[in-house]
Amino acid sequence: MSDTLLPIATAARTRRSVGALVRPHRRLLAGTVVTLVAAAASILAVPPLLGAIVDVAISRGAVGAVDLLALGILAALVARALLSALGTVLVARLGEIVLAGLRERVVSRALGVRIADVERAGSGDLLQRVSGDISVISEGIRQAIPMLVIAGLDVGLTLVGLALLDWRLALAGLVPLPVWILATRWYARVSGALYARERVAEGVRTQSLLAGVGGAATVRAYRLRAPLLARIEGHSAAAVRASLRAMRAQSKFGAILNGAELTGVVALLVAGFWLVRADAVTVGAATAAVLYFLRLFDPIGALLYLLDEAQSAGAALARLVGVTDMPVPAPPAAPRRPRDGSVRLTGIRHAYDGGPEVLHGVDLEIADGERVAIVGPSGAGKTTLGAVLAGVQAPTAGSVEIGGVALADLAQLRRHVAVVTQEVHVFAGTVADNLRLARAGATEVELLAVLERVGAPLGLDDVVGDGADELGATVAQQLALARLVLADPAVAVLDEATAEAGSAGARRLEVAADAALAGRTAIVIAHRLTQAAAADRVVVLDKGRVVESGPHDELVAAGGSYAALWAAWAGPRG
Repeated sequence: MSDTLLPIATAARTRRSVGALVRPHRRLLAGTVVTLVAAAASILAVPPLLGAIVDVAISRGAVGAVDLLALGILAALVARALLSALGTVLVARLGEIVLAGLRERVVSRALGVRIADVERAGSGDLLQRVSGDISVISEGIRQAIPMLVIAGLDVGLTLVGLALLDWRLALAGLVPLPVWILATRWYARVSGALYARERVAEGVRTQSLLAGVGGAATVRAYRLRAPLLARIEGHSAAAVRASLRAMRAQSKFGAILNGAELTGVVALLVAGFWLVRADAVTVGAATAAVLYFLRLFDPIGALLYLLDEAQSAGAALARLVGVTDMPVPAPPAAPRRPRDGSVRLTGIRHAYDGGPEVLHGVDLEIADGERVAIVGPSGAGKTTLGAVLAGVQAPTAGSVEIGGVALADLAQLRRHVAVVTQEVHVFAGTVADNLRLARAGATEVELLAVLERVGAPLGLDDVVGDGADELGATVAQQLALARLVLADPAVAVLDEATAEAGSAGARRLEVAADAALAGRTAIVIAHRLTQAAAADRVVVLDKGRVVESGPHDELVAAGGSYAALWAAWAGPRG
């Protein structure tokens, strides 16, 4: 598993990206800001009204005056509740709109980037971003961000109210301000990096778990359980350590803020005592000042907790923006269409990320409409050759042409070359939805025809995928082959597309594959040699080189590498 993860955007780039997504919704943003400011301002009336009640009580004023002041407090609290609720809804609405736009950008870019770039990082990193990171941001939008904005406004406007009450009391209340500022700046600086590392560590852990689950059969076959568990345990421990570092920073931040709050309360009590004693302020004003300061505790506590959430969401957001900034292959300057489905590979060499070569100067020509089976021992380079032929992997040397046109010059490559692997995905939705991914405008008659052609026992309205009927390996492959027929490419690559089926489903899939490949050039990476026997030609790879090529019967008669493979395959069945 590679630890080279997908890119992460800088803070500046993340802000620009979010700004671009928010810009079309300026009116909603303005309404949200006004509502939140009003919610924060409404509660400022409470401490002065309570202070006035204290002054009325000390002066033995009319009871009616106390009632009016109490009604004022009630009105302020009701206004606060209503405006806060409305502000929360508006923030959530704006946030979900922006998040939806970001999700669309992420998915669009993830589908457009080179598959090799995603595979290099490992599918776990991308999965963590489009699932775990999206969940973190969505949770922050619904809960943390509205409360964070309101808490921030509460703190700022409360300090303004304290200053308007009496400048000397305001100075006393500002005693802990330098500590607050320095502590917040420190925490904002360190927590962002800590949460970014936590998200990265969780992505590595997810990839490690996926690799272990996906390769369970291999792990059992080669008795690799102990080293695999050790690797998973190591990545899990690294994720835990990253979380603990973030929690320690949070605890330190909280302790500093608590100490600052204690200092501020003492300063206000002392200042209020001397000012009341000097008849500079009333007892009610001093009481209001202390109440103003005491009510800072809740929003500051909320800021502590929510800043923590916001930093985590910010780290997740940077990871998503990083995906949107991944480079996509440039379209051809002068796109061309192939004359037919013929294939030519010339001098193909390939190595993964500077490692040893997997393919060594492969030359291969395939006629239009010809079906070629690629066989060979494990590690021969069959899958790599199929990936290079389909444009999934760019060769380190050599060229690939379809119908006389280089892959890089093809207009809409996927309309001419399609790949079906042994790992197919069934999308959540109806069977018709799954099929129309290949051709959006297909009619129901066409959809039913392709299902019948590949023998898939499915109805168009059947709901499949996550949360619905889980299709077996055989039926899922038939659905993928039906999509291939709808896409109707000139060239099709089947990479061990029947390997996941049990013996009972293998024959059904071979029949389905025959039907799907009829009338088009086909390259079959053969897991079962019965597919090779049915092909027009068999190409044998060994250690990244073509060692044999010809019809099945001729190669068996020649007694070479293919004959040995066939004998090993057919012998126990004879």
